[in-house]
Amino acid sequence: MVDVLQQAVEDAEVRVIAEREAAVKAIAEAPPVIKETVVWVEDADKVNSWNAEVDRLKGLLGAEMQATIDAKKALAKAELRNEKLARLLGVQEIKNKTLQDSVKRMEEKASDLEAENRMLRQAVASIPSVKSPSSENHRAHDLQATPLNEKTTNGAIKPMIVDRNGDIHDDDNAELPASNDAEAEKQQQELLIKCISEDLGFSTGRPIAAYLIYRCLVHWRSFEEDRTTVFDRIIQKISAAIEARDSNEKLAYWLSNSCTLLLLLQRTLKTSGSAASARQRRRTSSLNSPKENQAPGHPERSVSDGRLVGALTDISQVEAKYPALAFKQQLTALLEKVYGVIRHDLKKELSSLLGLCIQAPRTFVVSPRGTGSQGTDMAQQASMAHWQSIIKILTNSLNVLKSNYVPPFLICKLFTQVFSFINVQLFNSLLLRRECCSFSNGEYVKAGLDELEHWCHWLTEEYAGSSWDELKHIRQAVTLLILEEKHSKSLKEITDDFCPALSMQQLYRISTMYCDDKFGTLGIPSDVVASMRAKMIGGSSSPSVQDDINSFLLDDDFSIPFSVDDIARLMVHVDIADMDLPPLIQEKNGSPFEA
Repeated sequence: MVDVLQQAVEDAEVRVIAEREAAVKAIAEAPPVIKETVVWVEDADKVNSWNAEVDRLKGLLGAEMQATIDAKKALAKAELRNEKLARLLGVQEIKNKTLQDSVKRMEEKASDLEAENRMLRQAVASIPSVKSPSSENHRAHDLQATPLNEKTTNGAIKPMIVDRNGDIHDDDNAELPASNDAEAEKQQQELLIKCISEDLGFSTGRPIAAYLIYRCLVHWRSFEEDRTTVFDRIIQKISAAIEARDSNEKLAYWLSNSCTLLLLLQRTLKTSGSAASARQRRRTSSLNSPKENQAPGHPERSVSDGRLVGALTDISQVEAKYPALAFKQQLTALLEKVYGVIRHDLKKELSSLLGLCIQAPRTFVVSPRGTGSQGTDMAQQASMAHWQSIIKILTNSLNVLKSNYVPPFLICKLFTQVFSFINVQLFNSLLLRRECCSFSNGEYVKAGLDELEHWCHWLTEEYAGSSWDELKHIRQAVTLLILEEKHSKSLKEITDDFCPALSMQQLYRISTMYCDDKFGTLGIPSDVVASMRAKMIGGSSSPSVQDDINSFLLDDDFSIPFSVDDIARLMVHVDIADMDLPPLIQEKNGSPFEA
């Protein structure tokens, strides 16, 4: 084996030597290789120009990049400035809208006042002009020179009575009836003022004081007088009674009386026509029986018989003079004042409780329907004490108003505005306090709103009206707080299905402050919140306002929600024929003061 391997090695060496020699021979026989040298030819001028162009382009690129950076910064500042301007624009538009509404109400009120003043001017124009003393003396001299003036036995001139229509008649004792009439009228006014100073109460659901005042004014024909002080005395007495009130009972009492009296005036006073037609109407009016109310020789006087009130069988409209029209305006202002004071007192009483009803107490627990234990129910009832107090206040106010027979439409308008106030207070508190925008707090407010809903159903539509609808903002905000699977809701679903009454900035405010403190679930998706912000910035009427509270808060309504025409249209017809007089008048039975 060694020999064989040795032989193989030798053979391999021989082959290597042969191959080496063949390679040497091949190299020797190969042609020579010629190396070529590459010579670079450079154009220095062109290279320099190109380098200069490259440097110029680099400079332009750097300038463009700097300009782009500056433009981005300016754009960011402009966007921030535009957002602020959009916020200010939204606030101004809300203010402008409020001012436009105020201007509209002022124009309507001015139009009503202008119409009323026009009628007052017509009434004043219809008053006969006052003659000068010289003309009066001249007329008196002419009368004495006429055969109409008869002389008495002692040679004195017998006075003649000239009424407003130019009729002349005799009167054996001219001075005595005038003084007696004035004294009788003064005594009657004193008796009326004394009556209305007391609480006369109600007869078959109708305020006695209002009917007594009206019947006296009609009987005395005060509506047709050019000058009288009875209206001012009545207004002063009612105002004094209101100012000296010790409870809302007195306010409700005069609210009912002033509303009824204003209704009677609205249906009785007429401000169109001439003075001549007014005088003719006074002569032919069926307000009072001629035998009862007219003294001998004084067809125009209605108080000479000493009666406080007379029979009112056929009431017709009379031509009102300036004092009567001014009395109607003063009574309207007095009615609005009493209504406003009652509304203010009720709002003030509710304000302290509403601040406690916006945040859920720690003892509040919402149990699933049908599974609540007795302990849970007791804890929930204890935590709802503030809401129950609100219900109690509303019920007490309702009882006071109904016991004083305040017209149902006034009660309805009062509670409608009070519920609007509750909506404003709760909704604004919710949007101003981040800790209130939670799931558990939404459940607490929802439970309180359910109590108010039950109370509205108990109140009936006659007295509640649209009170429940006035809570739409807080109701929809609470719906958004306790809405399940918020993360899967789109902006269209939120705005169309759940919160149609809320503006975009209000939704954005709630969405950015919401937290689920009960289950820890996700809130409104970030893309939906971004869409809300984009719509606020894009929409000129509803910009995004996080730091300006005036853009998403609600305003309370301080207006008077009714007019004199509403009173005449909404109140039922009143009948005064069977009204009972107060005891102070009834005890005068058989005397000149009997009705």
